[in-house]
Amino acid sequence: MTDLHAALGADVLAAGTVLWRGEHVALVHRPRYDDWSLPKGKLERGESLAACAIRETREETGLRARLGRRIGDVRYTVPEGRKLVRYWAAEALEEVDFVPNDEVDELRWVSPTEAARLVTYPHDAQVLDRFTPPSTVLLVVRHAKAGSRNNWDGDDDLRPLSGDGRHQAEHLVGFLGLFGPERFHSATPVRCVDTLAPAAGAAPILPEPLLGEEGYWADPAAGRDRFRALLATPGVTALCSQGGVIPDVVAELLEESGARPTGVPCPVEKPVPSKKAGTWVLTTGPDGGLRSADYYPTPG
Repeated sequence: MTDLHAALGADVLAAGTVLWRGEHVALVHRPRYDDWSLPKGKLERGESLAACAIRETREETGLRARLGRRIGDVRYTVPEGRKLVRYWAAEALEEVDFVPNDEVDELRWVSPTEAARLVTYPHDAQVLDRFTPPSTVLLVVRHAKAGSRNNWDGDDDLRPLSGDGRHQAEHLVGFLGLFGPERFHSATPVRCVDTLAPAAGAAPILPEPLLGEEGYWADPAAGRDRFRALLATPGVTALCSQGGVIPDVVAELLEESGARPTGVPCPVEKPVPSKKAGTWVLTTGPDGGLRSADYYPTPG
């Protein structure tokens, strides 16, 4: 049993998605069990649950997808012991004809209400009841580890990532890729820009002077307004900021929305967690308000 199995109290770990496209969600039929279910499968060695959800969705449906909010966990007993399946909402990124494979012989796109009636297992229906597609997604990343401030004589905004920080930035490539960001923004310190650079690749990283510590605390109201504007941007946006900013804006959003975060103790401790290279995945609903807040510690 791995540390993750022990931490989650499960002998078997798996992950899956409510895969959505427009107003429909995907169900798969597995001939081995003659059941209709949500795409899901077991965790592979060294894999995160989020990566497992995307891989299994691709294997069972043939579709590329990107994750949104974490929907929740389902627990039940199997011959191997206690099983936990973690589900995410996931947006299908392509429309291709389904090709039957070794595990799935049919794929159906139906409304969430119809899907809840069709699924074989009550726990899948419960997951569907909790599903809502996000209107927007904002990935809020704290910069990776940087060299010691005490050992840096120059402008602090120019202080670079450390060797460990560069490794963290490389790990963020795969992690952020699971969520499919379309645009990248960063506070102006070099360590923030360089944290996103590997994940951004050739895409531009747009500067956000109001969302670094210096600019934010000079005018917190303007900084919060800018943060809300990014949160309201359609699609998926990635933002890198600093530890003196992220806890403040996330705490305010949580307090005013009443959203229950995942990945952190509840009630949420203060200051809100924001470790180096950690990420808050924030989503909004149709009314523009915060719908979910999922925290992921440093990848890798």
